Amino acid sequence: MGADPVFKALADPARRAILDRLRERGGLTLGELCRGHAMSRQAVTKHLNILEAANLVIREKRGRERLHHLNPVPIQEIADRWIGKFQHAPLRALAALKQTLESEDDES
Repeated sequence: MGADPVFKALADPARRAILDRLRERGGLTLGELCRGHAMSRQAVTKHLNILEAANLVIREKRGRERLHHLNPVPIQEIADRWIGKFQHAPLRALAALKQTLESEDDES
């Protein structure tokens, strides 16, 4: 599988929000993922199907429930391919500086 489905899946803010929820706490049911979103159950299901097709979400059947887990491997593969060519230390320093400056703006 190429990177195109992953980029397509990550392009949508609603799908990124679902991935953020799964990063914070994996093993969520569809109902749990629907809570806190202004989307219908069908819309969340549609987004989950796209994320699963991109191999970013793995579904696990446990009894009558289906639990959803983040699969970070495709994102890591993209990072290795596209970001790995750059030096990691300078990128981390720039990211830390950005975060520091943004947090200072929030405090003002």
